[in-house]
Amino acid sequence: MAKVNIQQIKQRFGIIGVSPELERAMDVALQVSHTDLSVLITGESGVGKEIFPQIIHQYSRRKHGAYFAINCGSIPEGTIDSELFGHEKGSFTGATGTRKGYFEVADGGTLFLDEVGELPLSTQSRLLRVLESGEFIKVGSSKVEKSDVRVVAATNLNMVKAVEQGKFREDLYYRLNSVPIRIPPLRDRREDIPLLFRKFAGDFAEKYMMPSISLTDDAKELIKEYRWPGNVRQLKNITEQISIIEKERIITADILQKYLPKNEVGMLPVLVSNIRDAEQKSFANEREILYQVLFDMKKDITDLKKVVKNMLDNSENTSPKIFDDPVASTSVIPKDNATVTIPVKYNQDTIRLDDRPSSKDEEIQEAAEFEESSLSLDEVEKDLIVKALEKNNGKRKQAAVDLGISERTLYRKIKEYNLDNA
Repeated sequence: MAKVNIQQIKQRFGIIGVSPELERAMDVALQVSHTDLSVLITGESGVGKEIFPQIIHQYSRRKHGAYFAINCGSIPEGTIDSELFGHEKGSFTGATGTRKGYFEVADGGTLFLDEVGELPLSTQSRLLRVLESGEFIKVGSSKVEKSDVRVVAATNLNMVKAVEQGKFREDLYYRLNSVPIRIPPLRDRREDIPLLFRKFAGDFAEKYMMPSISLTDDAKELIKEYRWPGNVRQLKNITEQISIIEKERIITADILQKYLPKNEVGMLPVLVSNIRDAEQKSFANEREILYQVLFDMKKDITDLKKVVKNMLDNSENTSPKIFDDPVASTSVIPKDNATVTIPVKYNQDTIRLDDRPSSKDEEIQEAAEFEESSLSLDEVEKDLIVKALEKNNGKRKQAAVDLGISERTLYRKIKEYNLDNA
């Protein structure tokens, strides 16, 4: 019975594939459709997560009710509460009238919350309440309203990691994840890739009124071995490109290779291995890498100054002391009449300092040299901040992203350098 239903689903929703994981996901969607349990659909971008909420809705008792698909990542943070829950007239600037939100207009139906991991924490609290009790309050109102809505959510984020980082409420995650459905990436469905290519090729041949393209045996092997980081969406786009551009209708491996990106998104080599919080940062170009390296250099110079100051302060003490070097993660042990070497990770050379200066004047001179170095780095930092603000037309949030620092740090630096008008 379940096998027949799965075949019907494939025909009705145009799903191509014989992968056991894919059929398992469809089977779970069928079984849960008759309930009102919340469903969380996970999978990489481009795997086709948006089809499964439609399956759940169409095979549920709510199939005659409203169905809305909302992309939570595309709605600005300041208006998403209004979009989901509605607002009263005058509740904020621009609220010229009362507006119904999706939870009100979808009463008795289904809401599909795509990219649910992008919801602000304040909105997550409201969503948790409506999931648990069916109650919500419009923005600017004090009246509690009720709604009978089935919620299906989807995300391509690692939700467990998002919870650990405090970006997503743990209680909301478990509430949404009553029934998890995982959609496998295309690289785990290699047997489906030639079938999908043939389907897309036929669709585009009909759309553009031209003969359909087909793959040779070696091209089929190549297309199955490729990793497809963009999944089904990427396969469809490449099939469309080949259908339009290539004059030959028989596609060999050599022809196909020209359309497969050599540098796959998400598989680029690490360019800077010692950047703090690297897992939370991505660099779009070399300028952003340079910004981050320069900021790291400034911090390391500051740390180095502290080491030197400690050495100078203790130079008159004859007993050996150990200083932890935060730059090179080694120990500096000054000895009588010895030269201390402190490696700096951004320079192949080393800075050599005598731990027993011959005179007070030399101590002052060395301190002045380090102060001059710090001032020059401050100028570099100020210049980078100005350029980042100019590049982003004064948008400080985006400038902070480009610089690889937090917004709070950027605001502090702007005040420090008197760049408020920048």
